Formats: sequence, C-alpha cells, structure tokens
Amino acid sequence: MDLSNLQPAVGSTKQGKRIGRGQGSGRGGTSTRGHKGAKSRSGYSRKIGFEGGQMPLQRRLPKYGFKNINRVSYKAINLDVLESMAAAGNLEKITVADLVNAGFINKRALVKILGNGKLTHKLNVEAHAFSASAEKAIVEAGGTIVKL
Repeated sequence: MDLSNLQPAVGSTKQGKRIGRGQGSGRGGTSTRGHKGAKSRSGYSRKIGFEGGQMPLQRRLPKYGFKNINRVSYKAINLDVLESMAAAGNLEKITVADLVNAGFINKRALVKILGNGKLTHKLNVEAHAFSASAEKAIVEAGGTIVKL
C-alpha cells in the first residue's frame, strides 16, 4: 500500500449539488434561491436580529437598567462553613488560602464572611469583609478577625 491507492471509505463522501448549471440539471435558473428579494442576491448575509423589515424585538423593548462598573463583588461564606472546616481540619486560623484549597472559592475571589450558622470554635479568620453579625459571633466565640 502506498499514497497512490489511498481513498476515502465507501459511503463517507458525497457529490456536492451542482447549482446554476442549466435548466436540465433541475437546479438552473434561480439556482435554488427562489425569485428576487435580498436572499436571492450574491453577497447577502442576514444581520443578527433582522426580522424582515419589521421593527426588531431589541428595538421595540425599552432600554432600562444600569451596570455599575465599579461594583465590588464578594463570594459569601457563612459561619457554618468555617465551623465545619475547623472541626474537620482541627484549625485555629482560617485564611483565604484555606478556603481556596477547600474548593469554596477561586484564588481571585474576594471573600465576605456572613453570620449564618453557629460558631463554637475559637477561630482567627482572615477575609476581605465581614458582616456585623459574623464579626460579633467570631469575637463572642473568642476568636479574632483580620480584614485584608
């Protein structure tokens, strides 16, 4: 066997439609494009959202809303998550790196600790932000907080 005998598997290739090769072919004349109109012309490409000249949906609906480009987005972590981490790993200090390693956040996320759940362990917690209830619960349990 050599390169001169290579050919595709039987049935894997098909002949293309020969369009615009005369009336006898069954695909002559308008070349399967119908009569007149934008779609029959060469170079036609439909614009996204075009509805045949009808006012498009994105122009019929009113503009509304506002995206604040300076918004700071935090990943919320509750106290019960910290409690379970402390119990499982016998930890006294929980940092952002610990949360990343545990798979709760990605390494670029900003973390905010929220006060949902009960904290019994004395923990030193490092995060970017704390809710008032979380701050109170951590201090009452004998721990400390560090804002990054």
